[in-house]
Amino acid sequence: MASETRIIKDLTVGSVPKTLLRFALPLFMSGLLQMVYNMVDMIVVGRFVGTQGLSAVAIGGELMQLILFVALGFSNAGQVLISRYVGEDRNDKVGEMVGTLFTMLLSIALAMTIILLFAYKGVLRWLNTPADIWDYTTDYSLVCVCGVIFIYGYNLVSAIMRGMGDSRHPFLFIAIASVINIVLDILFVGPFGMGPFGAALATVIGQAASFLFAIRLLYRNRADIHFDFKPKSFRIHRGVARPLITLGIPMVLQAAAVNLSMLFVNSYINAYGTVTVAVTGVARKLEHMIGVVSQAISSSGGAMVSQALGANKTERVPKIVFTALWVVAIPASIFALVTAMHPEWLFGLFSNDPAVLSLAVTYVPVAMVQYTGATLRPANFALINGSGNSRLNLLVALFDGIIARIGLALFLGISCGMGIMGFWYGNAFAGCVPFVIGSVYLLSGRWKHRASAALRGKD
Repeated sequence: MASETRIIKDLTVGSVPKTLLRFALPLFMSGLLQMVYNMVDMIVVGRFVGTQGLSAVAIGGELMQLILFVALGFSNAGQVLISRYVGEDRNDKVGEMVGTLFTMLLSIALAMTIILLFAYKGVLRWLNTPADIWDYTTDYSLVCVCGVIFIYGYNLVSAIMRGMGDSRHPFLFIAIASVINIVLDILFVGPFGMGPFGAALATVIGQAASFLFAIRLLYRNRADIHFDFKPKSFRIHRGVARPLITLGIPMVLQAAAVNLSMLFVNSYINAYGTVTVAVTGVARKLEHMIGVVSQAISSSGGAMVSQALGANKTERVPKIVFTALWVVAIPASIFALVTAMHPEWLFGLFSNDPAVLSLAVTYVPVAMVQYTGATLRPANFALINGSGNSRLNLLVALFDGIIARIGLALFLGISCGMGIMGFWYGNAFAGCVPFVIGSVYLLSGRWKHRASAALRGKD
């Protein structure tokens, strides 16, 4: 880990494109593998069980997104702050942040698990889960709920590593989870005939193995992360808790607003039946193929912005933002072209149901809007998150998650009578909102004054 710490100190020097790509590549590969093993669930279940199983996994995945937003919000905030502390050689703060993240996120994970064990069926009813896939969906969701602590654990450990400048080991850990998941998926769903339940079980086992390997690495390198793993160290340290909460809560609210608004829109979509649920679920997975690039660039760009502001090298920030934009645009354009030319082939990877493939073709124009939003968002999120602007994060959450997504979906789907196409388009257009807000913020230059306020826990 010591050599990895030197990597993050190099983020403030040298060529911006080379530094961004060097740091983002392992993150991209990690996201790609994570996407692959998530897609494997749908592909294997779709092939062995059929459209009903595919739809059950799609809705179960929506439930998991509802669970994940707290982990992602605080993990991303912790990563930004650890990056800042490392760049400023504040090793005591790094150790305190590690202890605080462990204590806070694992406690939240335990609480979320207990709550959802009693509430998950109610959430599935709210999502208008079709009756013909109810049993499949509840089986899949129950197993996923039981694995929440491993998902939270992996996210917090990865955030710590990335904050220290190590994006390579999170890739290795997700590779372990992916291999285990793929092998067990095929075994459980195929020969064992366990259906969606088996797919969820394979995923949880893979995530548990990944988390345990990650914990082992952190413990072996505890001196480098300035955390001794003694019981007394697992507590919330006031000195770092305030900036973590100040930056983390808006990130959590942002993710919550987006995910809850998507669930709200999907509750209308799910009412259109199993075939529509299957197409929407596959479409989400295809968008995630661009999303893994977006997330890698957003995360690495945010770390670079944070370090540049911490080192008072503000001239690098616009370069980081513009580099992030074109880096995502290249693969997104290629994937958009493939989607437009061969939609039946892409959707056919998941299902050979003629009804699913027929409806999938109508989704292609919506997919182009989705890919555009996924291309434009990461550069602006890198700026907003890296500068520690919690209020702007909250503003993005309100406009993207509530005003735009729900408002547009209801307006187009119901008021304009567009039905399922209206709900699809409303969700897609909302994804472009962060670009508009972030661009105004970049041009205003106000990001130059955010770093010190974020670290003091003020906003």
